[in-house]
Amino acid sequence: MNTLLPVGITMGDAAGIGPEIVVKACAQGLGAPSVVYGDAGALRRAATQLGVRLDITEIADIRQARPDAAGIQVVACSPALPADLPLGKVSALAGRGAYDYVCAAIDDALAGRIRAIVTAPLNKKSMHEAGIDYPGHTEILADRSGTQDFAMMLANDELRVLLVTIHVALADVMARITPQAELTAMRLADRACRQMGIATPRVAVAGLNPHAGEGGKFGREDMDIIEPAIAAARAEGIDASGPWPGDTIFMRARRGEFDIVVAQYHDQGLIPVKYLGVDHGVNVTVGLPFVRTSVDHGTAFDIAGRGVADHASLVTAFDLALAMTPRSPD
Repeated sequence: MNTLLPVGITMGDAAGIGPEIVVKACAQGLGAPSVVYGDAGALRRAATQLGVRLDITEIADIRQARPDAAGIQVVACSPALPADLPLGKVSALAGRGAYDYVCAAIDDALAGRIRAIVTAPLNKKSMHEAGIDYPGHTEILADRSGTQDFAMMLANDELRVLLVTIHVALADVMARITPQAELTAMRLADRACRQMGIATPRVAVAGLNPHAGEGGKFGREDMDIIEPAIAAARAEGIDASGPWPGDTIFMRARRGEFDIVVAQYHDQGLIPVKYLGVDHGVNVTVGLPFVRTSVDHGTAFDIAGRGVADHASLVTAFDLALAMTPRSPD
C-alpha cells in the first residue's frame, strides 16, 4: 500500500449540521486517512447526540496526525467554542470558527501537508457577524491561495456544471461576460474533467440569452463574445461547442452528449444540478493549486441538532477528492 497524506475535512459552521455529518461520515468509515479542522467539543457533542461511540482527539498541528489513528483527529486551529453554543442560529463565534478552519486547511494544503480539502458548509451571515466579508468558500479559497483563475463546478452522477460567474447580482452578470472569462471557464472545465479521468472532455457552453440569442434577435452577447471565445478554445485543442440554448443544454448533457456544461451565471447552472438532488452532489473549486471538494448543500439550520442530516454528499465529496488526487509515493 502506498502511504497517503491525510485528507483535510473542515467542520463548517458549528451551529449547523456540519459537526453531525462529519461524525456520521467518519463513523461510517472513509476510504483514506483524514483529519478534521474544527472544534473537538462540537464534534463530541454531536457524537453524543447521535449515540455514536467515536474516539475524538485534539491535535495542535497537522504534523501530529497519525495515519493509523482510529476515530477523528481534530486540528485545533481556532478558539474553543462554548458548550452552550445555540444550534440553528446565526453566531459570530461559529462564523469565525468556520473561517479559521478553512484558512488552516488551505495553509496546510499549500504546504503539501494534506492530500485535499473537503469542506462542510459554512454560513455567510455568521461569517459576516464575525466581520468576515466573503460571499462563500470559493472566494476564501481563491484569495488565501493567491489564485486568479478559478471557477465553481458542481457535479453529480448525471451532470457536471462549471460557472463563468459565481456569487454576483444578476444585474452585474453582463459586465462580467467577457471573451477572457469565457475562455478561462472553458480551460478550467477541460482541466476539471481531465482530473476526473476523462481523457478527451466534451465541453458544452450555455448561451447567455434565450435561445442563445437567436442570431442577435435576443441580444448579441452570444454572437459577439461567447462564439469567438469558443473558437479560441477550439484553437487551443479544447473540444468546446455552442453556445447552446440554456433550456435544452442540460438535458442533452444528461443524455451523454457532453461531459460538462459551462453555464453563464449561478442559477442557470445550479438549478438543474440541484433539481436532481443534493444528496450526492459535489461542489468543486477548479483552478486552485490543490483539490477542494465540498457538500452541495448549506448549513441547514432548520434541522441542526435533530440527528436527521444526511451525510451522503460529504462522503461523495470525500470520494471525489480521492479520485482527483494521486497517491503519495511510499
